[in-house]
Amino acid sequence: MQKEWLVRMNIYLLSMCFASFTVVSARQDLQTDTVKVQQLPDVEIVTQSRVSVTKQAAPLQVIDNKGVERLGLQDLSEAVRRFSGVTVKDYGGIGGLKTVSIRSLGAHHTAVNYDGVPIGDAQSGQVDISRFTLDNVDMVSLSTGQSDDIFQTARVYASAGTLNIKTQKPRFVSEKPYLLSIKIKGGSFGFVNPVLSYSRKLGARWSATAYADYMRADSKYPYTLTNGTIKTRERRINSDIETVRLEGNAYGDFGRKGGNLEMKLYTFHSERGLPGSANFYNKTAAERLWNDNSFVQARYKNPLNKQFAVQAVAKYAYAYSRYKDVNDKYAAGFQEDRNTQHEYYGSAGVLYNPFSCFSASLTTDYVHTQLHNNFVNAAQPERNTSLTAFALQYTCSSLTLTGSALGSCISDKVENSDLPDDRKHLSPAIAFLWRPFQSNALRFRASYKDIFRVPTFTDLYYLRMGNTDLKPEKAKQWNAGLTWSGNIGEIIRYLSFSVDGYYNKVEDKIVAFHTLYIWKMMNMGEVEIKGTDINLSLEIPLSKKINILLSGNYTYQHAIDVTNTEAKNYKDQIPYTPRHTGNGSATFETPWANVSYLLTAVGERYALPQNIKANKVDAYTEQSVSLNRTFKLKNVSLRVQGEVLNIADTQYDVIQYYPMPGRSWRLSVLFNL
Repeated sequence: MQKEWLVRMNIYLLSMCFASFTVVSARQDLQTDTVKVQQLPDVEIVTQSRVSVTKQAAPLQVIDNKGVERLGLQDLSEAVRRFSGVTVKDYGGIGGLKTVSIRSLGAHHTAVNYDGVPIGDAQSGQVDISRFTLDNVDMVSLSTGQSDDIFQTARVYASAGTLNIKTQKPRFVSEKPYLLSIKIKGGSFGFVNPVLSYSRKLGARWSATAYADYMRADSKYPYTLTNGTIKTRERRINSDIETVRLEGNAYGDFGRKGGNLEMKLYTFHSERGLPGSANFYNKTAAERLWNDNSFVQARYKNPLNKQFAVQAVAKYAYAYSRYKDVNDKYAAGFQEDRNTQHEYYGSAGVLYNPFSCFSASLTTDYVHTQLHNNFVNAAQPERNTSLTAFALQYTCSSLTLTGSALGSCISDKVENSDLPDDRKHLSPAIAFLWRPFQSNALRFRASYKDIFRVPTFTDLYYLRMGNTDLKPEKAKQWNAGLTWSGNIGEIIRYLSFSVDGYYNKVEDKIVAFHTLYIWKMMNMGEVEIKGTDINLSLEIPLSKKINILLSGNYTYQHAIDVTNTEAKNYKDQIPYTPRHTGNGSATFETPWANVSYLLTAVGERYALPQNIKANKVDAYTEQSVSLNRTFKLKNVSLRVQGEVLNIADTQYDVIQYYPMPGRSWRLSVLFNL
């Protein structure tokens, strides 16, 4: 499909050039000076490539910047929720912590890549995606299992799936050496969010961008508190948040033989209240959490020639968290925890293409992490992690076959705690995509991947909840499915369809039972996860200027504990895993405005391992509507968007006793100068 589009574009450009040449020639024939040559000005064509999700051996889902604008999405977690097989754990409100779990394997198995470099958290092993925004994002993608892209860091190979966040690079389409964007967002519950983005050319080979945003909200939203037959209307307290996010990027292009260099400096500061669980007997909340996250990273890629390419990554990350709870239950009247993390990360890899259809890659990563806190007799752990990934890939018009092996070696050092043994593991993966009919876009795919997850610092060493006897978690992923994409006559301009069935087997699964800040860790033994993901999207042109874009996905997950046949929770659904989830959207594109409708449906699930009524979290559906329009005002582009979220004012929890907001609104205005 993409190749055909490029062919059509080339034909179109050649036709335009030929037409221009004909017009010029005709004009010259009318003039007396037939020797004079007229030169046409250069035309620069800027476009953006996108990977076809139906041509991947392992499931891949993508939302690009255009899709974000069409759907009216404003938050990264909203975009991730549109993916099938994903559970986003949300503690409610604008300031609620948000983590991503793929196919019930837990957020620890989800790698988060920011411009090709992994984000780490040695303390909890989970990345809070509320730290990131959609305002400067070009594309968000989710790959499950082993990606077809074999030229990645070894750290990505060590995950069950990867959430890739790709930020926007400056695209200078005119002689103007700079780009400036100003965005102002506001909404219910005291939400205010100004955003500034500036890009500039720095000569022929360099460019740079600077991004800044400030966000605050009091999040005092109303909710209904139920206790048996008694219902009261309450308002969430101590749910405020204030954040500052700064990011700077530099891009260097050293030509065909010199490669490309990307450098990034990122810092994020937040202060938020932790409202705690909502119940009749505890209406006070005095917990506070401060976070500082900063990192500097550099990524260099160089295709040396047609056969060899090299890549190198270097990164330093700093993370500081301060938790404070004022309560009479403490001897001093309060409890304060301070944690500081340091991470030093390096990766080097080489890609070899001896033939057009065959490639191989070898990548080695090294990670050194430290955790320091203010606890008495704390472990103060350090961890050295070595990862080496080797991958082979064969690709032709009808078949893609990928195989890889990851070697992991992890060792810890502690000051005041029992020391776990070193961990070593070899993790293989294989995936293939087969197109049986050249005249048909139908494709079959299957994949297998072995996963090895070591307990985090919090799992092992946290003084009140840590357990140094925890076993590493081992999981195996199987996936099989089919995909199809193409045109269906004049009625349906484009249709994309995929269905995948999967089976995950987990041994010694480590499960976190949630409060907002403390985690209780345990090995659940064996867990079986069976499921199906179905994705469908289509585009229907109603006229030359009006289009309808429809998309939807459905996920079925049967994730049960099969550890002990005598246990009360034997074959019960594991915590916070719904059997049924689905998303749907409809977008109407018109010359006057774009209108989008979003629907999210989540089935019932259980907060604790035993599936009894007291532990049940009710099912819910949420609906939102957005309206946007772009205006052209001389050299300024103005985009206005309004949204109504949860239009039915549905009362629901994602995490038990942490109520989500009801009906709310948002308004944003974007100026591009």
